[in-house]
Amino acid sequence: MVRRSTVDRSPQPLMYEANYEAGAGELAPGESRKRPRSGPGWRGAGGRWLVWTFRVAVWVVLLVIGYRGVMAIVLNETPPANSSPAATAPATPGFPAQEASAYAMQFAQVYLNASPATASQRASDLASFLPPGATDPQLGWNGGGSLSLQSEQVAGVRVQDAHYAIVTLLARVNGKLMRLGVPVYAAAGGMAISGEPAWLPAPETITPPAPQPVISDDATQSALMRQLPAFFAAYASGDQSTLGRFLAPGTTVTGLGGSVVFGSVTSVTAPVGGDVRHILATVVWKIPGQPGKAARTENSPANLEMAYALTIVRQHGTWYIQGIAPSTQAGGQP
Repeated sequence: MVRRSTVDRSPQPLMYEANYEAGAGELAPGESRKRPRSGPGWRGAGGRWLVWTFRVAVWVVLLVIGYRGVMAIVLNETPPANSSPAATAPATPGFPAQEASAYAMQFAQVYLNASPATASQRASDLASFLPPGATDPQLGWNGGGSLSLQSEQVAGVRVQDAHYAIVTLLARVNGKLMRLGVPVYAAAGGMAISGEPAWLPAPETITPPAPQPVISDDATQSALMRQLPAFFAAYASGDQSTLGRFLAPGTTVTGLGGSVVFGSVTSVTAPVGGDVRHILATVVWKIPGQPGKAARTENSPANLEMAYALTIVRQHGTWYIQGIAPSTQAGGQP
């Protein structure tokens, strides 16, 4: 009886590895079917714990990233810049509206004054406002009749772009109120009248809404009629010492410095209320005549009736002036 040799019973990893890779379930002739031995590495329960630990770590990282993103949105956080900010192009200069307004007023001084006797001088003066080579030196005037400008003010500026604008002047010409639209071109620090001006209608006169009726405080009005003449006399002269007796603490009033002389207080309207009231006082001023006029004129100064809105406060039973300003109302309404 022959016994099997027991010399080499160790596993043959190379043989098994080769047979395993040879095919799916087919063995080489003379080889027995055996499961290949596991290679080196983590297997079993230890490997599963490693996978779960890795998954937990990934979820923690995702939760932290999500939390930071939500908080950045809620708190409006801005990430710090990693580089210096890019240089921005300089903004396009705007139209010089203030300078153009003054330029248009100077132009109107020439344009709205015209007379056949001074036509050549007018053309020469207009040339300094017109572009070189202008074909009409009189800018639309036919040389007849006359224009006389009494007054003018800038009413508005309508800017079209960085070079063109329309300056609107409110002026009195030949005794009539009108508006004049002046086209002005500006570039490189220079200006010119870019076209013929346009005569526009004066603002329409409208009727303001009737003021709301007030319930008058007769007792307060009587007290103020006795008190306000002395105040307005000091206000006309600018006497600070006397003015101070009528002013509430912390109030400063400059006065008119003698440009007018107090005449009278014709009416006071005071509504009922508390210790702070808004009232209306109508005052007659005497306007001194111009020096050098005839004595008859000096003895008969012009009188002007004007309305003032006053804020008064009552302290210890006495009314004091806290503010004085023009009134927006007429007809005895504060």
